[in-house]
Amino acid sequence: MQKVLKVRDLTLRDGQQSLFATRMKQENIDKLLPLYQEAKFYIMEVWGGAVPDSVMRYLGESPWDRLRACSKAMKGISLLSALSRGRNLFGYVPYPDSVLEGFYKEAIKNGLNIMRIFDALNDIDNIKSSIRLINELGGIADAAVCYTVDPKGAEEKIFTDEYFVNKAKEMEAIGAKMISLKDMAGLVNPARIYSLMPKLKEALGVPVDFHTHCTPGYGLASVLTAIIQGVDIVDTNIWWFGGGSAAPAIELIWIFCQKLGIQLDVNMEAVAKIRKELANAREALGEFDLNRHHWPYDFDKWYATMPKDIDAQFDRAIEAAKACDEETLLDACHRIEAYFGFPRPNELVKNAEVPGGMYTNMVANLRALDAEDVLEEAMALIPKVRRDAGLVPLVTPTSQIVGSQAVNLALDRRKGLADYTSKNKQFENLVKGEYGKTPVPVDPKFREQITGDAQEKPYDVNSYKKPENPELPECNGKKLAENEEEYLLLELLPQVATTFLKNKRQAECGIKKEAPAAAGAEAEVEVADFDPDFTEIAPMGGKILEITVKEGDTVNPGDVVLVYEAMKMENDLQAEKGGKVAKILIGEGDVMATGQPIIEYEAQRGPTLVAPMGGKVLEISVKPGDTVKNGDVVLVYEAMKMENDLQSDMEGVVKNILIKEGDVMSTDQPIIEFEG
Repeated sequence: MQKVLKVRDLTLRDGQQSLFATRMKQENIDKLLPLYQEAKFYIMEVWGGAVPDSVMRYLGESPWDRLRACSKAMKGISLLSALSRGRNLFGYVPYPDSVLEGFYKEAIKNGLNIMRIFDALNDIDNIKSSIRLINELGGIADAAVCYTVDPKGAEEKIFTDEYFVNKAKEMEAIGAKMISLKDMAGLVNPARIYSLMPKLKEALGVPVDFHTHCTPGYGLASVLTAIIQGVDIVDTNIWWFGGGSAAPAIELIWIFCQKLGIQLDVNMEAVAKIRKELANAREALGEFDLNRHHWPYDFDKWYATMPKDIDAQFDRAIEAAKACDEETLLDACHRIEAYFGFPRPNELVKNAEVPGGMYTNMVANLRALDAEDVLEEAMALIPKVRRDAGLVPLVTPTSQIVGSQAVNLALDRRKGLADYTSKNKQFENLVKGEYGKTPVPVDPKFREQITGDAQEKPYDVNSYKKPENPELPECNGKKLAENEEEYLLLELLPQVATTFLKNKRQAECGIKKEAPAAAGAEAEVEVADFDPDFTEIAPMGGKILEITVKEGDTVNPGDVVLVYEAMKMENDLQAEKGGKVAKILIGEGDVMATGQPIIEYEAQRGPTLVAPMGGKVLEISVKPGDTVKNGDVVLVYEAMKMENDLQSDMEGVVKNILIKEGDVMSTDQPIIEFEG
C-alpha cells in the first residue's frame, strides 16, 4: 500500500514567519478560503501565535472574527489548528486555569479543532492544564516538544535524543493526542532527524508532526529526512510564503514525494490556484517583506522547464538522506533552493541559534525604533543571555524576552555600562522562576544580581489580577469589552486589546472627524529666520485642516501635529524634532508653504537625558525637583513587546520632564532635562 503523508498548512498563520500572514486583512483571507476548500489540507493552522495580537494591533480586526470566518468557510474539510503557549496562551505572562478554560472554551465554540500546545521551557507542569482542558472541551490536544541545541562548546550535553523522547512520552501520558517536534529556530539538522525521528515513532502511539524553518539552511533537507524516517505529518507553507524564514514550500515537498512514491494528501491543483492569489498578497505586503527584492521564481514556469541537472539534485538529495550523508544532502537542497530563487541560509541566525521569527521581528522592531545598527551586536549576545537565563529554548515568549534583553545588553555595552544594567521586566521574571523550570538551573548569584533575591520564586496564580473593564463616557457608558470573548482579549493582551476595543466602541457610536473644507493652492509665504534645532518646518505646502497640539504640549518625533490638504489628499504631518511647544506659528485654515516654520519648541539648554532606544512610556517615576542619581530608574517603557526600566546615566535635579506616560519615544530623544 502506498504511504500517505499528511500536511499541516501554516500559510495563514506563519507565512514568512508571521510577517506576511499577520498583515493580511480578513478580506484577503476570505478570497483564499474557497480555494483551501478544494486543497483539502489535513490541518490548516490559522490562529494563535502572533495572530490575535497582530490582527488587533496592525489591522484593527477581531481575532475571533478571523477564526469564525475560517471555520464557516472550511466546513470541517480541514481541521483548524492554533498555536498556544501553554500557561502563557497567546500572551507573554502566565495565566491561571480560569483564564485558560475561558479562552479554550470560546476558541472551540468558534470553530477551533486542534490546539497545538507548547511551553517555551519544555516544563510539563506548564502544559498539563491546557492538555486536560482541550480534551475535556471536545478539542484535540497536540503537544509540542520544543527543539533546541546545547551551546557551542558545552561540555555537558543536555538536549540529547533521550531528552526530547522523554518529554514527548510525558506529554502523551498526560493526554496528548498528537505530538509535534517543534523546531522553531530551524536548528535541527538532517543527521539529528535521522537519529531522533525513528526514536519518537517507536516510543509513541500517537501521530508525530514535524515543524521546522529554513532560515539557517536545514529546513528542506530535514523535512525530507523526516519523511523518509516515517513522520506522519509535515508542516509546510505555499510557495510565495515559504522558504527563507518560514517552513519549506509544499511544492518542493511534493516533488520529493513523487520521486519517493509517497502520496501527498493534498489537492495540488487547488494549491496552484492559492499560489497565484498569494503572489498578489505578497506584492501588497511589500513593506513587511525582508526579501522584497529577491522573490523566488514562479513555480509553474520554472518547474515546467527545470533542467536535468536540477532534477538530478532531487534524486541526489533523496539518496543522501537515506544514507545520512548530511554534507551531500545539504548541498543538493541548497542547489535546489538556489535554482528556484529562495533565500540563502542566514549565517547570522545560524550562528546565534535563534528562530527565524525572532530574527525577522527583531529586524522589524529595531527598524521601527531606528536602531537597526545594533542588530549584529544583539544577535551575537543572544547565546550569552540564553545561557545566563538557564539555557532556555528560544520560542515565544522566551525568544522575545531573550532577544529584547540582548538588545539592552548591546546598548549597555555601547554606553560603557555593566552587563544587565538595563533589564526588561519579563527577563527578571524568567530568571526569578515565574515562567517555570528552566532546562538548567539559573545560577543563584546571577538570579540575585537580576532580581535582588537568590531564591527561585515560581508564578503564584493567586497574584493574578483581572483587568478592569471601564465604561466609556464618550459612548454613553458602554463597557470597553461587551462580551466574554472581548474580555478574554483584555486578559491576554491588555494594552493592544484596550486600543482595539476603544476604537471599535467609538466607531459603533459614530465618533468621527468632521469632513474638512476643500483646500486652496499653496501660497507664497516669506520664511523668517528660525533656530532649526527647536523649530518644526513644513515638509510640503498645503492648507491646514486641523492642528492637534497646543502651546505647552510635549511633542515626540513621529507625533501628528497637524492635518493638511495637499494635492487633493488629506495628510498627517508628523513631527521630526519634538519638544515642548512654545508657540504655534500657523492657524487652521492657513495655507503653509514648503519649508515654512510651523511650531517653535522651548530650547532645552540644561543637561539632558536621552532615550537609549525607542518605545512606549508606561510609567514615569520622577518629577521636576527630584534628585536623580546615576543608575536610578526614571521611567518604565515598552519596547519589542517587553517592559524595560530606563536607568539614568546622569545625576542632578530634574528641571523638566520632556515626555509623558503613553507617549512613544524614539532613540536618542531628549526625555529629561536637568538643572544646569
